[in-house]
Amino acid sequence: MDKIEIKQRIDELRSQLEYHSRQYYVYDAPEISDFEYDRMMRELETLEQANPEFASPLSPTVRVGGAVLDKFDSVTHTVRMESLQDAFDFDEVREFDKRVHAAVDSCSYVVEHKIDGLSVSLEYRNGEFVRGSTRGDGTVGEDVSENIKTIASVPLRLTKPIPYIEVRGEVYMPRDSFLRLNELREEREEQPFANPRNAAAGSLRQLDPKIAAERKLDIFVFNIQQLEGEEIISHIEGLHLLKELGFKTILNDKIFNDINSAIDEINRIADERGSLPFDIDGAVIKVNELDLRRELGSTSKFPKWAIAYKYPAERQKTKINDIIVQVGRTGAVTPLAILEPVRIAGSTVSRATLHNSDYIAEKDIKIGDTVIIEKAGDIIPAVVEVVLGERDGTQKEFKMPKTCPACGAEVVREDGEAAYRCTGINCPAQRMRHIIHFVSRNAMDIDGLGSAVIEQLLNNGLIETAADLYFLRKEDIAALDKMGEKSAENLLDALERSKTNKLSRVITALGIRHIGEKAAKVLSKSYTSMDLLMSADKDDLMQINEIGETMAESIVSFFDEAQNRAFIKRLEDAGVSLDIPEDDNTDDRFAGMTFVLTGTLSGYTRNEASAIIENFGGKTSSSVSKKTNYVLAGEEAGSKLEKAQKLGVKIISEQQFGEMIL
Repeated sequence: MDKIEIKQRIDELRSQLEYHSRQYYVYDAPEISDFEYDRMMRELETLEQANPEFASPLSPTVRVGGAVLDKFDSVTHTVRMESLQDAFDFDEVREFDKRVHAAVDSCSYVVEHKIDGLSVSLEYRNGEFVRGSTRGDGTVGEDVSENIKTIASVPLRLTKPIPYIEVRGEVYMPRDSFLRLNELREEREEQPFANPRNAAAGSLRQLDPKIAAERKLDIFVFNIQQLEGEEIISHIEGLHLLKELGFKTILNDKIFNDINSAIDEINRIADERGSLPFDIDGAVIKVNELDLRRELGSTSKFPKWAIAYKYPAERQKTKINDIIVQVGRTGAVTPLAILEPVRIAGSTVSRATLHNSDYIAEKDIKIGDTVIIEKAGDIIPAVVEVVLGERDGTQKEFKMPKTCPACGAEVVREDGEAAYRCTGINCPAQRMRHIIHFVSRNAMDIDGLGSAVIEQLLNNGLIETAADLYFLRKEDIAALDKMGEKSAENLLDALERSKTNKLSRVITALGIRHIGEKAAKVLSKSYTSMDLLMSADKDDLMQINEIGETMAESIVSFFDEAQNRAFIKRLEDAGVSLDIPEDDNTDDRFAGMTFVLTGTLSGYTRNEASAIIENFGGKTSSSVSKKTNYVLAGEEAGSKLEKAQKLGVKIISEQQFGEMIL
């Protein structure tokens, strides 16, 4: 194809992808398969990469996220993004109605779901997306355009070239995306998000848009803030226009002429609350007529033409029939209440988390108790109260087990921690996580072993532990989905190379609690073979400056477990070297530099990132000052990031840090 034909094909693909994206994400009416959509997207990506002169900031390919940002620019909202007055009972809603009718003779109301997310503004000129910003304090927000572009349901080009429109919407994380994200964070031993709203807010404020893209955020647009080129007279008319332009809305055509019928609608929405794929924390009543809204005006805080009714957390009474424990992917042993089934927030609940033994003691929970439960964030059922008046003496105390129910290894609770943990490296509940960690870049660094391949190996009974990887046969690997002979050869080569890793990498790969990459290097310098380390006692280990009491106890406890010693023996039988020392490092690229780490990193623990910096001659600090050279900002970076922005300190993402240490 010549350049004219290439440009025509790029424009054609962009138009088709925009159309099919709208059909799928906005109208829920897909016309082509996911395979066909992905095929067109790959073709467009290939053409754009080969012809950068035809790049466009509005191409569908931006959905995967662009370049990492240094910081967010401020945005002053021309139309203030007001918050809503809350009502917690229907008497307050009726008082709102009285105030409205004291100011206007008559009006109609609309009632909408109050999405529990993060409010944003989207701006378009001549039908093209130009900016997305957070609400902030209502007057000044942050420019999060690059992250907004990654949300598939946000149109980058409207169906009509309206001269200018600013709309307001709520970015949220669907419940299934939230659950998948927390599972992934637990696998990485990261703190799970408390609820979908926090997850959405944290995702939208990522400096790396690729992270926002991975989170699968969504949006409902619910209001027109400014409009040029079109005339509308009511909120319902505005919602129809938004839908026509390609925005995702919850379009409710119902109009209510009195407050009691509006309250009936609030109760109807409450009934469907538990079955929705997204979180709502209430319903919003709004005056429908736009001229009456202008007449009613606003207070210094709220519009006088709207009010938000907040739903109380639904609670139900039931009985605890038993308390069992389940072993999570990080080894945490968590008590779980087995309940008499009860319906709450739209679903039947038969289990509830009890968090940990401290929670059980604090609430004085016993097997056989009658309890009050609620759905925290409408997702996770929790026991909030014991009905002491219904105890009859048959209730039993619960005690945490001494051994893991999944593998029989010792269960320990370390000082300062609420959780009990399984110490077994072969624990089936943790198996996937252990293997992923074992093969990771900072551990044994085995290429070709992604989570999908590991899952197939486990499901096909080809491995039970990471040590079994070294006994795989080429024909078994080649038979796996999307592998083949060449991939099998590459994987076996990678496994063979890993047998000559330094001792510190093997120690890191074992996944001993509290022992990261830095501590593993320290240990390998003091104990030059795995045998020496395995025979060290607590007092010996604490003679090393960098090894504290908690770390020493964790090491001794790990090697005391028979299955862990058997695992190391199997590595030895496979030919994995257990005594290769560290090289002397002469790379001092970070000499004289100070780094501050903030937020959660996905590819490293903080200790590991600090060890890398120190290995290259740099140092880390816990506070930001003018002398700080770099702030490495992960997810949910807080006050340190803000201080760095004020001081003009260079802020780097995890991706940029990775490029610096290549």
